[in-house]
Amino acid sequence: MDAIEVITAKRDGHELSTAQIDWVIHAYTAEEVAEEQMAALAMAILLNGMSRREVARWTDAMIRSGERMDFSGLGRPTTDKHSTGGVGDKITLPLAPTVAACGAAVPQLSGRGLGHTGGTLDKLESIPGWRASLTPEAMTAQLTEVGAVVCAAGAGLAPADRKLYALRDVTGTVESIPLIASSIMSKKIAEGTGALVLDVKVGSGAFMRTPALAKELAETMVAIGGDHGVRTVALLTAMDAPLGRAVGNALEVAESLEVLAGGGPDDVVELTVTLAREMLAAAGVTAGKAVSTKDPADALRDGSAMDVWRRMISAQGGDPDAQLPRAGETRDVPAPASGVLTRLDARAVGVAAWRLGAGRARKEDAVSATAGVTLNVKPGATVREGEPLLTLHADDEGRFPAAQEALRGAFEIDGDSGPLPLVIERVA
Repeated sequence: MDAIEVITAKRDGHELSTAQIDWVIHAYTAEEVAEEQMAALAMAILLNGMSRREVARWTDAMIRSGERMDFSGLGRPTTDKHSTGGVGDKITLPLAPTVAACGAAVPQLSGRGLGHTGGTLDKLESIPGWRASLTPEAMTAQLTEVGAVVCAAGAGLAPADRKLYALRDVTGTVESIPLIASSIMSKKIAEGTGALVLDVKVGSGAFMRTPALAKELAETMVAIGGDHGVRTVALLTAMDAPLGRAVGNALEVAESLEVLAGGGPDDVVELTVTLAREMLAAAGVTAGKAVSTKDPADALRDGSAMDVWRRMISAQGGDPDAQLPRAGETRDVPAPASGVLTRLDARAVGVAAWRLGAGRARKEDAVSATAGVTLNVKPGATVREGEPLLTLHADDEGRFPAAQEALRGAFEIDGDSGPLPLVIERVA
C-alpha cells in the first residue's frame, strides 16, 4: 500500500477501506507519509467527504496512534465537555468545579487559543503559580481528591491528530467536517471520559457560521461517540455575540469567579448550568439520586462549586487568593449613535482582543494575561451616542489603533437583526 493509492481513491470519490485508513494514519504518524501527501489527502477529504464508517475508523486509528487513559477505577462516573471555540467562552472554568460539586468527576484536557478564539489554558495561566502540565498519575490523583482537573493533553495522546491538526491549519482544510469531528473526538475518547457533552458554537465568532453546518458537525460527533461507546450529546449554542462581558485571559478568569460566587452575567450562568445538567445526566448522575448531591444552580449559589475551584487551582500550584494581573492601559470605544444595540459582532471583538495581545497568530507566540475587551453593554440594551460600548485593555497603548480598526462596523444600532437564542438546538 502507498500514499498515492489512498490519495487517488479519495480524490476520485471512493470510500477508503479500513486497511487504507489504518495504514495511512500509522504511516503518517511514523513520518513514512510526507506532509505534502497528507495535505493532498486532507484536501480530497474536504472536497469529497467521508461516510460514517470512514469517519469512525479514521477516529479510531488516530486514537490507536497513542495512549488511552482509563479512569474506570475512580469510584464515580466521569463526564467532560468540549466547546468548538468562541469569543468570551470561559465556560470550562466555572463548569468543571460545578459538575464535580454535584457528584461526577471531570477530566478536562484543554488547549490554547489560536487566532480570534481564546484558549482555556491561557486563561488559567493568568493565575499566579498555576501549571497546565500534569502526569497521568497526578491527573488521576487530583480527580480522586478534588473531582475536577483542567490540564494540557500529554504528548502521547492521539499524536496523529497533533500532526494533522497543524497541517490542516496551513493547508486550507480546517473546515472539513469529518476532519474536525475526528480531531475533537479522537482526543476526547482517548482522554477516557465515560460521557461527553459537546458545545457546538454557531455564528460570526464560531467556525460553524450557520445552524445547518453546526448541526452536521454535531451529528457527526455524536455518532462517533456512540460508535466508540461514549455517551455523547451536543448543544448548538449562540456565538454571534461574545459570551459574557469579558474577552481576554485574566478578564475571563475574573468573570468566572463572579459566576462561582453566585453572580456573573446571565448568559454565562445559564450556559454553565445547562451544560452541567447535560453532563450529569449523560454520566447517569441526576438530582435526587444518591450519587448526586445537588443541582448545578444550587452548587453555584451555596459556594460548593467555588470550594472545588479553590482546591482545583491549589492542586495545580495556583494561588486562588492571588490578585489577577491588570492591564496598564485602557481605552473606551464609544457608541456611534443613540438607540438599541441590535448587533455586536463576536468575531470582530475576538480579533480586537487578539490584536491587543490576548491571542496568538502562531502556536509558539506568547500571549498577554491582561489584554482583552470588556463589554459595557450587551445586544438588546439601549445606548446613547458617545456612551462607552466597549473598553479595550492592553499593556502597550500602541496596540489600540489596530484593535479599534478591527471593531469598525462591528456594532449595529436600531437594526433589524437580533441575537440568536443562547441554546439553539439539542442533538443526541
